[in-house]
Amino acid sequence: MAETLKHRSARLTEGPERAPARAMLKAIGFRNEDLARPLVGVVHAWIEVMPCNFHHRRLAEKVKEGIRAAGGTPIECNTIAVSDAVAMGTEGMKASLISREVIADSVELVARGHLFDALVTISGCDKTLPGMVMGMVRLDLPSLMLYGGTILPGQYRGQNITLQEVFEAVGAYAAGKLTAAELDELENRACPGPGACGGQFTANTMAIAFELLGLSPMGSGSVPAMDPHKDEVAYRCGQLVMELLRRDLRPSHIVTRPALENAIASVMATGGSTNAVLHLLAVAREAGVPLSLDDFDRISARTPLLADLKPSGRFMAWDLYRAGGTRLVAKRLLEAGLLHAGAMTVSGKTIGEEAQAAQETPGQEVVRPLSNPLKPTGGLVILRGNLAPEGCVMKVSGQQRLSHRGPARVFDCEEDAFAAVQRQEIKPGDVVVIRYEGPQGGPGMREMLAVTAALVGAGLSDSVALITDGRFSGGSHGFIVGHIAPEAARGGPLAVVRDGDVIILDVPSRRLDVELSDAELQARLRAWTPPPPRYPRGVMAKYARLVGSAAEGACTV
Repeated sequence: MAETLKHRSARLTEGPERAPARAMLKAIGFRNEDLARPLVGVVHAWIEVMPCNFHHRRLAEKVKEGIRAAGGTPIECNTIAVSDAVAMGTEGMKASLISREVIADSVELVARGHLFDALVTISGCDKTLPGMVMGMVRLDLPSLMLYGGTILPGQYRGQNITLQEVFEAVGAYAAGKLTAAELDELENRACPGPGACGGQFTANTMAIAFELLGLSPMGSGSVPAMDPHKDEVAYRCGQLVMELLRRDLRPSHIVTRPALENAIASVMATGGSTNAVLHLLAVAREAGVPLSLDDFDRISARTPLLADLKPSGRFMAWDLYRAGGTRLVAKRLLEAGLLHAGAMTVSGKTIGEEAQAAQETPGQEVVRPLSNPLKPTGGLVILRGNLAPEGCVMKVSGQQRLSHRGPARVFDCEEDAFAAVQRQEIKPGDVVVIRYEGPQGGPGMREMLAVTAALVGAGLSDSVALITDGRFSGGSHGFIVGHIAPEAARGGPLAVVRDGDVIILDVPSRRLDVELSDAELQARLRAWTPPPPRYPRGVMAKYARLVGSAAEGACTV
């Protein structure tokens, strides 16, 4: 039985001519009976620079136990990770989105290089989730992704807190609203142990999206990182991948247009991160499934906002787990007629069957009933206009404002904008413009949580707007627009906005415009010259040369 499942690895381990390869593998403990079984890669992103991935080796051991019990031979390997939260607000943040491509490439390379028969990937911090999935889709081996899980809530003076509160406290401290001792106390209490950031930020957004897409077992990601049941979940994932191998159930059977629409609907219903747009576009591109920005806006328009989650709501991922988890979100979408119920998942069941198994905790307030949504439409919208001809992304969950008109305050990098906020130079009514931070111009399309959190901490989030060709953390909130395309470095109109130009954001009309005539805008663009690349060599330079538009997922292939 095992031999028939060695669809790829037999070429690596079988026959007298493969004796050198077997000798190498036996040097590290593999036996003949191990090599006679299917070889299953267990790829994780353990790293000692963040809590999000710090427990991956523990989970990998449990996955490996499950693989062995089900008749396979696990081979553990790891890839890189870049902590968004640690790097935020620094030059290091430019490495974050680039790491998504490196992770996908490395997963593909190690699996191709060693002829794995199947694959389990373990993810944690933001870019590790789409990076792992992109690699899985390219390889099209029987595979699944296990999300490492959320961190437990921090405790500050009787309140549950996340890292979001620490970022916002920096702005409050600069505005004189918080003492140094209070900031230090928040810092020491926000992150109690391993696990990814605790709100519906990018990691938890993508974990839910990939469960609804069908590539992660339903309910596996909801279990927090340090919950006693997480090891059991990991063990079951090891067993499940062997069942995928026996059935030859591969990502190409799962990542379909209906499944991608299910994933998008989950993002909209939970008030998820704007980064989901980039990542789902990238996964669709890898799978060869047509998907565009307009699909996100169309699905958002029909999907109610149901989950009351941070950063714009009250609750954390831990609370969603206790309320009924991802299955409960799926069930609400099914009840609303918004779920393509026949889409297949790695469990071997359809997404509709998984949703029907939801168990809702009586009295829970995290996921609203369909009769009482937080908003009748989803958490993200797509805008276009003379500043964003190819489109841009705006998060509207938690927002009551529908429009803003004000003078531009223009900055050519994130650091300058952050310094202006700290110096209290941004005034109510302003539109903060941060440009040359796109995929090519940054390069790497940095997240702007440091700036948006500083605006919140300074008490300006309700009176200013911020637009950028960069990105936002899932923890960002406010009247903010990102992913403006074409980006400034490619000669997009954002490149020629000047201080004092009047900018209009109109959510109902889905418009982002600068009050300039077409003639004036074109004259400025003709006179514009691109800035020199910020990095002449190395990975940053390579990425800048290869990366595409944010409107297409900021992919390098």
